[in-house]
Amino acid sequence: MKRADAPRRTVVASGRGMRRATTTVGAIAALSSLVLTGCSAGSDPAHRTSPVARAEAAAATEKLTYDQDLRISDAEQHLVTVCMRKHGFDYQEEKPPSLEESRPVGYVQDDVDWARSHGYGSRIEAKEDRARLRNPNIGYRKSLSRSRQKAFDIAMDGGRDAVVLKAPTPSGGTISKQSGGCAGEAEKTLYGDPEAWFRSDVAVRNLRPLYVGKLLADKELKSAVAAWSQCMNKAGHPFPDPDAARQSTRDHSARQTPAEEARSFANETRIAVADATCARSVSLRSIGERREAHYIGELAGKYGPALTAHLRMQRHALTVAERTVPART
Repeated sequence: MKRADAPRRTVVASGRGMRRATTTVGAIAALSSLVLTGCSAGSDPAHRTSPVARAEAAAATEKLTYDQDLRISDAEQHLVTVCMRKHGFDYQEEKPPSLEESRPVGYVQDDVDWARSHGYGSRIEAKEDRARLRNPNIGYRKSLSRSRQKAFDIAMDGGRDAVVLKAPTPSGGTISKQSGGCAGEAEKTLYGDPEAWFRSDVAVRNLRPLYVGKLLADKELKSAVAAWSQCMNKAGHPFPDPDAARQSTRDHSARQTPAEEARSFANETRIAVADATCARSVSLRSIGERREAHYIGELAGKYGPALTAHLRMQRHALTVAERTVPART
């Protein structure tokens, strides 16, 4: 589902398609990975309890906010742009959407005012899709000669001879990506060690399959979702869960007339407002976050080092980003 797991990622044009930045941010319930870290020794009671309890506390308090994650993405885009221009290319920095438009829409969306203005974000998605299609850097690369296109690719990510990073996923697979050129230099500036960042990011972003089944079967979460469903039914929107409510607003043709689009968006907004209102009334977000933190906490024994490293490098990247680009408004 779009916009469900994280803020908008920085997109960098390259010779072989679109390269997405790997920054991540926690979202709730079953739709994303959380970022957390173990706690250092100290006098706080949480430090004297089990690793699971420490991980739960960290998950609840230490993950980056979505606006901080966006600032890292914006900094990466800026660093790539500056680097590409130094290599002699007319590379254009993207104009990012506003902070409000970039807000992630997770499994639970309980901001009633945001829902009243944006529904589930369909118009924002459409705006982003149009921007991607009109990305000037893609057209610019196509306008270059073949030799200059090759030089562009080498400058961007090291080209075909770049180092290929590989990292195992928690479920047993392997993910790889090129690391070189301006993209690699940007990650080095932000995270210090691109290879270490990639390993930890792959681990953290792919924890979901290890706990999502338990989370969806969690009695407390299921009870909260049932209460949400009862609330929605009373409001005239009989849906079993938030995902079903959201998907119902997508049941229309991809091509609509302006009048049809207006009607679809009005329906989307009505359902989204009811969804957010009911989610807030039954505390669905806080329950989902707490139960997700519990199940990720159970993984801390094995994946604690990766989680700790991930947050440490994110915070380093945020420090760099704060010196590099302004916060979105």
